[in-house]
Amino acid sequence: MTLAFVTPTALISSCQNQTTQNQANQVQTNDKTPGTLKLRANGEDFVRKGFISKDGWKITFDQLYVNLVEVTAYQTDPPYKAETGGKPEAKEKVILAQSKIVDLAEGNETAETILVSEISAPPGRYNAISWKMPKATEGPAKGYSLLMSGTATKDGQSIPFTLKIDQELEFTCGDFVGDERKGILQAGNTAELEATFHFDHIFGDNGATPDDEINTGALGFTPLAAIATAGKVEVDMAKLKNQLSPTDYQKFIAILPSLGHVGEGHCHSVN
Repeated sequence: MTLAFVTPTALISSCQNQTTQNQANQVQTNDKTPGTLKLRANGEDFVRKGFISKDGWKITFDQLYVNLVEVTAYQTDPPYKAETGGKPEAKEKVILAQSKIVDLAEGNETAETILVSEISAPPGRYNAISWKMPKATEGPAKGYSLLMSGTATKDGQSIPFTLKIDQELEFTCGDFVGDERKGILQAGNTAELEATFHFDHIFGDNGATPDDEINTGALGFTPLAAIATAGKVEVDMAKLKNQLSPTDYQKFIAILPSLGHVGEGHCHSVN
């Protein structure tokens, strides 16, 4: 039988190596070097590539302006839950953008999501985000929180549309839900957060079943086609209220607070 002996020198060396590793881990954990936090806005493929509404209209967008104000990222503990509402309990927060009008339809079908801003920020897990959408005071969407223009086509009929929305909205959201987590900022590195908008909530999605929630709650385009004048739809909220049926107008109003998301994660909305 062979006996193995560990010399005191080997024991000391092993302990020193372990101590060095522990110190390295501690430095990495406590490293407060700021990183770069990027904010992106995303209207998803529905905006960039177009889609078929629940009632069979091909919807394409030329411009889709959203007015983003006081976009704020939070490190929250406990994690923020949109279904509960209220304000995030933040141990750290940073302003990502004070005021920015973004065209979600910008770029071609393969374009990246819109880079809104990038700032220096303390490291940590940014697991909540909020933003306001008041009426813009300048720029291409002046007077509106949301302005969308495009074309709807069906059975050889093509209807240009412009919808001017002055309803002011506010969204508070928790963790991004998608293929990968966002907002985890390591010291000295870069991370992203995303404000996502689901415009299929307005028009529905022909790729889903008629009884799917995305379609039962959606307006579709047919009610808008019915109020076209001289072959086009150009309306603000007052005209929508006057020209849509009361049921369709209330459906449209109810949809707006559901537009804001973080990926597939829902947000608490105030309107």
